[in-house]
Amino acid sequence: MISLENVRKTYGPVRALAGVTLQFPSGRVSVLYGANGSGKSTVLAIVGTLAKATSGRVDHGDLGRTRAEVRRTLGWVGHDSLCYPDLTGLENVELAARLQGCASPASAVQIVRERFELGTFALRPVRTFSRGQRQRIALARALVHRPKLLLLDEPTSGLDSSAIDRLGRVVREEASFGATVVVVTHDLRFAEQVGGSVTTLERGRVAGAASGPP
Repeated sequence: MISLENVRKTYGPVRALAGVTLQFPSGRVSVLYGANGSGKSTVLAIVGTLAKATSGRVDHGDLGRTRAEVRRTLGWVGHDSLCYPDLTGLENVELAARLQGCASPASAVQIVRERFELGTFALRPVRTFSRGQRQRIALARALVHRPKLLLLDEPTSGLDSSAIDRLGRVVREEASFGATVVVVTHDLRFAEQVGGSVTTLERGRVAGAASGPP
């Protein structure tokens, strides 16, 4: 269980979060829904230790108490894949496996290669990929070390319907494996696909919560 209690975040005079209290249980998908600027990505950044709360309490539970401990459990996928463009798809995944300390990087890469059907296209440099192909590599890279915490920031941006369906299946599978999965999206269709709880944010505050799509 990851919990945020009365978390506030400001960037100079800009208030991004105004006292947010949330819980993200393991083994479930938690969706953060809202308009641009509502605070969704700020919550994700705080959960992923990329940003520090201005005030309030953040507890990562058994994932760790230090930033380094939490990051060892973390898989992250954003609307930009952030893959190295001049490396091949598989080289990007293998690099992640080595950096995450996988005991057998080659075996870990082979597992996600089969799971995400990374065909011959993954042998080319990432700069030659389509948007959907880059996203598949980004997912494989994020999951190669079997993370306990999976964070996705607007992951459906620019994807076609078949790629969104594939992404939805992966998200549900990771939750079924026991991971804590948090998805930031304004895509109602995708929120419905992945199920779980939905928290709506508005102007840095929790505006509503439901067990299904808003």
